[in-house]
Amino acid sequence: MKIATFNINNINRRLPNLLRWLRAAKPDIVCLQELKATDAEFPLSAIDKAGYGAVWRGQKTWNGVAILARDAEPVLIRTELPGDRNDAEARYIEAAVRGIIVSSIYLPNGNPQPGPKFDYKLEWFGRLRRHAGKLLKQDLPMVLAGDYNVAPTPLDIYPTKSWDKDALIQPKSRAAFKSLLAQGWTDALRTLHPTEPMYTFWDYKRNRWQRDAGLRLDHLLLSPALAPRLLKAGADRKPRAEEGASDHAPAWIVLS
Repeated sequence: MKIATFNINNINRRLPNLLRWLRAAKPDIVCLQELKATDAEFPLSAIDKAGYGAVWRGQKTWNGVAILARDAEPVLIRTELPGDRNDAEARYIEAAVRGIIVSSIYLPNGNPQPGPKFDYKLEWFGRLRRHAGKLLKQDLPMVLAGDYNVAPTPLDIYPTKSWDKDALIQPKSRAAFKSLLAQGWTDALRTLHPTEPMYTFWDYKRNRWQRDAGLRLDHLLLSPALAPRLLKAGADRKPRAEEGASDHAPAWIVLS
């Protein structure tokens, strides 16, 4: 079983890119972020023709998350992260697919920091950690996949000081990610590639793609019930090189 996460950065604008990648990579489950489309604007017909069932939660202009399943219909569990009834941002969706519980996560960016947006990032992280802890107690095969907007260690960002004040690499951001892993989740890409950068994001500015000045922001975390089934993990760089590409590349795992 192949499971991928892909910040598509506007699903309708990048739809040709997404469909090409689906045909080439043939993932069984796909977690998408940054749909940048309302529920009604989700391109269900094109996704269906590509052979994928889907559940999604859209939002006008920003955010939006979805879960796709090849030759299957995801069973929707929830469309929001518990813990704050006033949070209307579409950043979390959870579904059951082929016996696995999958979450598509778009964690807040947090910039500029310090400030309210960074506070929101850390608060959201706390809610995710509490919910993830409850999921672990069920001892089910689960994947928390998505754009976490955190480069967890210095290995996850190219050598530079230009991001030193950015929310993506702040000590509190990294500590929050580390605290999540400490619950018992396995960082799939880093487990199988302990010494390689494995970048998944290259900013559009300053020729960062051409210079391979990337960051690893997209992660697939596996529950203890699922981690022993991990066979392969990687990032597909080819979609990032295409015309009109998202600034992210798909990250993926293969399970037995």
